[in-house]
Formats: sequence, structure tokens, C-alpha cells
Amino acid sequence: MSVTTTAPTLLLDDVTKDFATGTRALTGVSLSISRGEFVSVVGPSGCGKSTLLRLASGLEDVSYGTLAVDAAVTSFVFQDPTLLEWRSAQKNVELVGELAGLPAAERAQRARDALALVGLDGFEKQHPRQLSGGMRMRVSIARALVAEPQLALFDEPFGALDEITRLKMQTELQKIFQLKSFAALFITHSISEAVYLSSRVLVMSGRPGRIVDDIELPWSYPRPPELRYEPEFGRIAGHISKALEENS
Repeated sequence: MSVTTTAPTLLLDDVTKDFATGTRALTGVSLSISRGEFVSVVGPSGCGKSTLLRLASGLEDVSYGTLAVDAAVTSFVFQDPTLLEWRSAQKNVELVGELAGLPAAERAQRARDALALVGLDGFEKQHPRQLSGGMRMRVSIARALVAEPQLALFDEPFGALDEITRLKMQTELQKIFQLKSFAALFITHSISEAVYLSSRVLVMSGRPGRIVDDIELPWSYPRPPELRYEPEFGRIAGHISKALEENS
């Protein structure tokens, strides 16, 4: 099982985010995530889930409150794989090393290792148009992991995948998380996905978003796919569904 550290990798204390349009996206949000914690966020559309990720990544600034990140490297996996069509899978993953100025041989080896980690050994030379949706997302995750992040941010990365592929990707991601033990903040609209992947699930209210529940999951990693059919899984999913309904 993953082991958490005492010092938080990501800390938000009473954070509020206002946009120039006058929209208040988040209000009074406090959370703490440490290495070895996989924290998913669920909430109604427009509640500020993606804004929360953008704050954590530094793409947006907080309006009020405190945000602290204790991570030398933060990676962001978007809803869309955002791959460069003219580059092979390996060259897409190598891009991180290129931007960091790593020697060619080192970044190539890191890219091959990352692709093997996500199950794409043998597909290094394929271009995005030659890969399925699930495989393209695997390349995107490999690109995020090749930098060895201490904090990994995921913005609904499996939302566009078919159900079978999505379930497989969930299983693969939790295996990778167990191996790498980064701090993860994962946004999803799927309650089942959140419960299966997470060590904790945060429930957000409607806009302006605030955290209304923080549920700790009782299972260790790795988690078998059949966990989704156990009574306790259903009970926790029902609790989260009720919290969403009452706060949307």
C-alpha cells in the first residue's frame, strides 16, 4: 500500500477564486494532499473542479487564501491527449526531456521506459492517428510521468473513452500510482471511477464550489476490478451520490 508523508505536497487553505467577469468559481476551499495519496474530486458541472486544478498547477492565481505546492515537478494530464500529430508516440513523450535540455540518449530511454510502464511497449514509432483513443491517452499519461512528478493533476482524462477502455485505464492508472507514489489530484464526473481509484474522494457543491464532504476509502492497492461489485463499494458510492444531490 502507498505510504503518505507528513508534509503536504499540495495545500489549499480557505482559497477563493474570482474571475474578472465577476464570477466566483470557488469559495473557502481547504484541502491537503501528500505523496502517496490519490484524491479525486467530484461535483456538478461548473462547480470549479477544473479551476481547482489550474490553481494547483499555477495556471491561475488564487484571489484570497493560501496555496502552497511542495513539488519540484508537477505534471498535468488534460481531458484531451493533446499530442503532436507529426511526432511518434516516443517523440511525443520525449518532448518533456527536450524542453528540460536532457541529452538525446537519456530522454529516449526515459520515454521508452514510460511507454512500457503504460503498456505501450512496441508502439513507440506509431503516430497518434495510428493509435486508439485509449492508447493516445496512455501516451499522454506517459508524457506526464516521464518527468517523475511529485504532484500529478488529472482533468477527466478518461471522460471521452468507451466504457470498456475506461475501466481498463482505471486499473492501469492505479497500478502506476502504487508504483510511483506521487500525490494525485483527479477530476472526474464518475462516482464509480472516483471510488475505485482514490484513497480519498472530495465532494464539491454547486458554484461557487466548496468542499462539502471528504470520504476516506478503506481499500489498499492494487485493487481488483471486481471491487466495484462489493457491497461496501456500493454503499460509499451511494453516500457520495447523496452528497452531490443535496449540494448541487
